[in-house]
Amino acid sequence: MNLLDLLISPAHAQVAAAPAGGMGMSLLFPIALIAIMYFLMIRPQMKRQKEHRAMLEKLGKGDEVITNGGIAGTVTDIGESFVTVQIADNVKVRVQKGAIANVLPKGTLKAA
Repeated sequence: MNLLDLLISPAHAQVAAAPAGGMGMSLLFPIALIAIMYFLMIRPQMKRQKEHRAMLEKLGKGDEVITNGGIAGTVTDIGESFVTVQIADNVKVRVQKGAIANVLPKGTLKAA
């Protein structure tokens, strides 16, 4: 017997226990986790992106919009990737199309 054996017990080899369900059960949990993540996180995000793209395609002159920065105005010109928004008399701002958050119903800005 060694002095080190008194301080640290020696490791004994043990037979590794096989999983009860086999290989199929050990793969079931990660697959179920990926499926849950898809339906709770990825799919709703893809749906929102699709709706946002459809909204931007329908965007036209005279539409009242709100940008991601909270600026509300009326669309005066639409380019390939930029939109000109009039936020006050003689004040126009160019923003990227992706920065348009919502299209407001007609007359919303005049009522405010």
